[in-house]
Amino acid sequence: MALPQVIIIGRPNVGKSTLFNRLIGKKLALVDDQPGVTRDRRYGEAHLLGLDFTIVDTAGWEDLDANSLPGRMRQQTEASLVGADVALFVIDSRAGLTPMDEEIARYLRQSTVPVVLIANKAEGRAGDSGLYEAFSLGFGEPIAFSAEHGEGLGDLFAALRPHLEGAEPEDDYGLPEQSGDEDEEVPSGPLKLAIVGRPNAGKSTLINALLREDRLLTGPEAGITRDSIAVDWSWTDPDSGEERPVRLIDTAGMRKKALVVDKLEKLAVADARHAVDFAEVVVLLLDATRGLEHQDLKIASLVLEEGRALIVAINKWDVAEDASALFNGIRSALDEGLSQVRGLPVLSVSARTGKGLDQLIKAAFELRDAWSKRVPTALLNRWFDEALGKNPPPAPGGKRIKLRYITQARVRPPSFVLFGTRLEELPTSYQRYLVNGMRRDLGFDAVPVRLTLRSSKNPFKK
Repeated sequence: MALPQVIIIGRPNVGKSTLFNRLIGKKLALVDDQPGVTRDRRYGEAHLLGLDFTIVDTAGWEDLDANSLPGRMRQQTEASLVGADVALFVIDSRAGLTPMDEEIARYLRQSTVPVVLIANKAEGRAGDSGLYEAFSLGFGEPIAFSAEHGEGLGDLFAALRPHLEGAEPEDDYGLPEQSGDEDEEVPSGPLKLAIVGRPNAGKSTLINALLREDRLLTGPEAGITRDSIAVDWSWTDPDSGEERPVRLIDTAGMRKKALVVDKLEKLAVADARHAVDFAEVVVLLLDATRGLEHQDLKIASLVLEEGRALIVAINKWDVAEDASALFNGIRSALDEGLSQVRGLPVLSVSARTGKGLDQLIKAAFELRDAWSKRVPTALLNRWFDEALGKNPPPAPGGKRIKLRYITQARVRPPSFVLFGTRLEELPTSYQRYLVNGMRRDLGFDAVPVRLTLRSSKNPFKK
């Protein structure tokens, strides 16, 4: 069976051959700073994180007479698209978009071959402007890549996998074509649910209660868990009877940094932080007999900074004293201490009696749906116009700040890019107004929402 074929296409000197060499794992194609080194199509067998495919390096696309050498090279490049499974469209993020890039984009849009847009040379921050300019090409979110240093291979794997395997990627960070009626993201695969908290909050006991077996070692001693343990499990929705896959991740307890001196505990805490990175939803487990402590707020802030959806669960509810006052106190303290995300879900559970466990898992699935949500372009534009109409941006020093448009760059977490002029003077309070409005009006609930500001360049500034 022939391997699927992936074509590299782009104008001269954007790093196509360096990318080719990176994917096949050896320096087979000649690479030089001068443009036009590659002339013929070059084939290689690529291996990317378990994906096997034939990669094709092509000559740089040039707009010259078809009978000239560059013109014939372009014909070879066009011919290489016939029968291809995916095209990797490479641009130079440091140089920004050029008219030739836009011409190639127009040609590729007429083709039926799926296109993955790669913004090469994106190491450091020098390629940021070109990376965001690339959204205008209409191929969704560009992959920030460095063929020279091998950065971005994981994102490239996620983008290629659905085309080459016919499977959905585990984490879909792509931006679909803006047709105006996009569907919301439909999360696939098991819910990746990490349980975090201070030592002895009952994290392992909670997982054992969900599994209904003594899968994890538990006991009265704090710090029993060291490694982050992942357990695959199937949860049955009590309302619908549907079975849904869950990957439960138990983590080591996180104490105050000053108290962590043992080398093993340091490694365990680092492993717990690593588990948060790979989770979709994180449950911060509190001990009802101790209430909310400063360390809990620090753990919650860490989770939110990583862009993960967060649920707060108060364990040992069966032995809580003055439960109503305890719950309201924790709710108020969370709203004050985590003002960037008000209204976090707070649930009372008991790993010993099983109270609230089904509600906890159900809330986690609902929160993942919100975390994976993509707002249709038409709805986002209407919301943006209404938000500006209700509360226009300020005019510091009498000079108006112009907000031109907003786009959703990615999901999980939902991330938006705001374009305009003089955005460096946009107050933080107004940014909060926009983020809170998106969370309230667009269905993001208590999910962390990220907003990036991008000012257009003024050619007359100097």
